[in-house]
Amino acid sequence: MLKSKRLLAGPYLFWSVSFVVIPLLVIVYYAFTNDEGGFTFSNLAQITTAENLKALGLSILLSFFSTAVCLILAYPLAMILSQRQVSQTSFTVLIFILPMWMNFLLRTMAWQTLLEKNGVINSILSFLHLPALEIINTPFAIILGMVYNFLPFMVLPIYNVLIKIDPNVLNAARDLGANPVQTFVKVTLPLSIPGVISGITMVFVPALTTFVISDLLGGGKILLIGNVIEQSFKQNSNWHVGSGLSLVLMVFIIASMALVAKYDKEEGGAAF
Repeated sequence: MLKSKRLLAGPYLFWSVSFVVIPLLVIVYYAFTNDEGGFTFSNLAQITTAENLKALGLSILLSFFSTAVCLILAYPLAMILSQRQVSQTSFTVLIFILPMWMNFLLRTMAWQTLLEKNGVINSILSFLHLPALEIINTPFAIILGMVYNFLPFMVLPIYNVLIKIDPNVLNAARDLGANPVQTFVKVTLPLSIPGVISGITMVFVPALTTFVISDLLGGGKILLIGNVIEQSFKQNSNWHVGSGLSLVLMVFIIASMALVAKYDKEEGGAAF
């Protein structure tokens, strides 16, 4: 039995080694070497330049706002979905995640078409003799693109947690005299924290590393850390600096996830 389980795990082990471990080792190698193959920390130190620090700080700021907006929008929606009948919920969830079946790049380009100066939205506003919206190539456009693309990743984890909450627990809180606000704060919210933490992680990490959204909706005028890394690899053909910045960003992401996981454990212990 043990041998058969190992054989079944073989394809997954091969996949992990081929597409996770080996690429990561390549990144580590380039991050700590120069063009001559000598050991160096200079590639990692590139994160301390004024341009890269500005790009990293702006990435963190926009990612934070995007994650916060997604959470504010997703939690009420997840609660509404969890309180509907199963058939209605299934159809609504299907409609909600349907855009995710479309290519990420196409969805972002669609927003570019909507928001550009002579785009669909401004054409409609012009027809109605209303002032045009100057949204494209601004941080707001990038946040809008992040929220649109990553909102489902916040809704689904919270929804999956909320539907598993036993209605008898909520009824017991009401029987003990808790009003709807107290029931939410004392019962529903603590029990949904794992879904919230999962959603935050699933939104914050891709938002922090994105470069396509800032390229299309920022017009290349707003440089995020993802754009800096992309340019290092594609435009400058400098794999060493690109790998060094990627490794620093990876460490930052892992530290953020560890902090969030620690908060999740503390909240989980407090809830019970």
